[in-house]
Amino acid sequence: MKRFTSFFILVALVGMTMSATTPKKQILGNFDRSASNHYAYPYGTDVKVPNLSPAPAGYEPFYIDHYGRHGSRWLTNAKYYERPCKELAKAKEAGMLNLQGELLRRQLTMVYETSKNRAGDLSDEGAIQHQEIAQRMFDNFPEVFAGSARIDARSTVIIRCILSMQNETMRLRSLNPDLRITTDASYHDMYYMGWGYGEDTLANDLRKSVDPISNEMYDKHLNPKRFIAQLVNDTAWAAANLNGRQLMRDVFDVAGSLQGHNFFDDINLYHYFNNSEIFELWRLKNIYWYIHWANAPQNGNRMPFIERALLRDMIEKADNAIATGEHGASLRFGHETCVLPLACLMELDSVNYSCDDLETLHEHWQDYNTIPKACNIQMVFYRPIGTVGNRAEDILVKVLLNEHEATLPATPVDGPYYRWIDLKRYYERKLATVIDWEVK
Repeated sequence: MKRFTSFFILVALVGMTMSATTPKKQILGNFDRSASNHYAYPYGTDVKVPNLSPAPAGYEPFYIDHYGRHGSRWLTNAKYYERPCKELAKAKEAGMLNLQGELLRRQLTMVYETSKNRAGDLSDEGAIQHQEIAQRMFDNFPEVFAGSARIDARSTVIIRCILSMQNETMRLRSLNPDLRITTDASYHDMYYMGWGYGEDTLANDLRKSVDPISNEMYDKHLNPKRFIAQLVNDTAWAAANLNGRQLMRDVFDVAGSLQGHNFFDDINLYHYFNNSEIFELWRLKNIYWYIHWANAPQNGNRMPFIERALLRDMIEKADNAIATGEHGASLRFGHETCVLPLACLMELDSVNYSCDDLETLHEHWQDYNTIPKACNIQMVFYRPIGTVGNRAEDILVKVLLNEHEATLPATPVDGPYYRWIDLKRYYERKLATVIDWEVK
């Protein structure tokens, strides 16, 4: 019981520390966090990887059930780079761009030129993120990857996800050449591997239904006047001829995305924004992610269930690993639009938080904690050391969310460790409550 008690004392202390450090202080202390889903995976750079609790006495890990997002990437559409360049070029052609505006235009143009034919591609940093995650996974759970362990790796059909899979599996292969690794990326698996490729049209309709809420919040709270005034000679001309709010958002998105590359170190676009603007732009993006992809009343609290097929697949593969007794891992590579609703569905930590008040959402729920680039969920399964055959009732599991030990919707038996049969029963009952959504 000492380890059990110590774990929850630690959780309480962490909670006290986080409550003392407000989201605004966290954002202003590290502007990169304001990039929301563009936040580069922090571990290995400016944040120390959390220490993991030792396995319960007499237990060892034997299987990992994983879903991870691709690493840092270029923005997904060339228009996100091109649009702010065109808007500033319009001001330049009219003779309305001042020296500061011209500097921004040149910086954005350089980024745009470098990005050509790269939209959505995995970046150099994105590849490194997955290599390092593989290294830590191997170091943390050597028993899982010992000998000729079987590693089943699957990706969505998107290139950046395939390359993320390749970088992790290549690192694992270099650490243990005897691993039996298979890789696949097929539309056959897209119904559970990646949102939007199945026939879940009601989910798409729900997302569209909350677009007006997000747009209204931007219209209400985002004031581009100061931002535009620093760039032009005539603010009246700018108000009549430029889409200031969109330009502000576009520049901010490019600013946040640059952290995902190692060759834009000389370009810092954050200095075009003051602290209040940086925080507000993040707060509004935080609302966007919440109402579109999380357990929000605004979407009927239904978005977590778009990952019901993924959770069922994880349960099925875990049960198969338990039944066969083989050690190894199932590694899946996809998108943050799967990780976030899956984390909600699994009720990891407080990601499943639900509230009506979007104005205070940021005080309770922060997207950068859950969906940075390369975000991942690792279910690590443990069995008694020396057992020949696994008994389901003997299996323990803990879940890592972005490599920290997460709390789960069950009663722990030892620190962050839970009985698999308890957790599985809870998830199966939850999934059984889902009425099949209309397929159009």
